[in-house]
Amino acid sequence: MSANGELSLGIIAFAVVILAIVQVLTLIAGIRLVRRVEEISIELDRDLKPLVSNLTVLSTEAVRAASMANKQIERVDHVFGELVERVDHTLAVAEEFVTGPARQGMAIVAGIKAAFDAFNGLREVSRRRSAPRAAVEEEESLFIG
Repeated sequence: MSANGELSLGIIAFAVVILAIVQVLTLIAGIRLVRRVEEISIELDRDLKPLVSNLTVLSTEAVRAASMANKQIERVDHVFGELVERVDHTLAVAEEFVTGPARQGMAIVAGIKAAFDAFNGLREVSRRRSAPRAAVEEEESLFIG
């Protein structure tokens, strides 16, 4: 082999050694990265488990609270429905209580008014009857005969 061949072979060997070292360093860095990712994963898992369990408890409580609120709303709706029915019934009874005597009172007032009108009508008739006699007597007194 010639000197140039040995030099080329030496450079190739040196390059292979350098590539091997770079590959080993890359492998070591990859292993460190995998370990770090695993540590972060374990840490996240440890930190997130209580959070997830708390969220589960909170969502369960929220569902229970919503269910209870729904039941309370239904109860309030039922109570107000009964209240409206009772108020309507009470108003109907009160209206009947007031309008019944009011109708009777209006009938009595109408009867009294009719009686007064009849009495005034009789007075008017009697005035009309007496008015022509007075006019006849007055005319007779004016008559010269």
